[in-house]
Amino acid sequence: MPIPGDIQAAKIVRREITRRPIDYSRIDIRVNHGIVYIRGQVAAMRGQPLDIREEMQLIVKVIRQRPGIRDVILDVIYRT
Repeated sequence: MPIPGDIQAAKIVRREITRRPIDYSRIDIRVNHGIVYIRGQVAAMRGQPLDIREEMQLIVKVIRQRPGIRDVILDVIYRT
């Protein structure tokens, strides 16, 4: 059974990711005891000239500052 804090943390993570110009359709977000796991494939949205690696590192930095989140594990493949 999921912990209510983990459910809220997953919503926070999804909200933060959707604010960015990245294609997040192939990622999976899980939260277990305050540890966020982001897995899958990410890419920049079409027509968005950005460094997807830097963007993901910025997302991780922002997520780590949120209450209830102990750590972020980023396990993604960067598509071009």
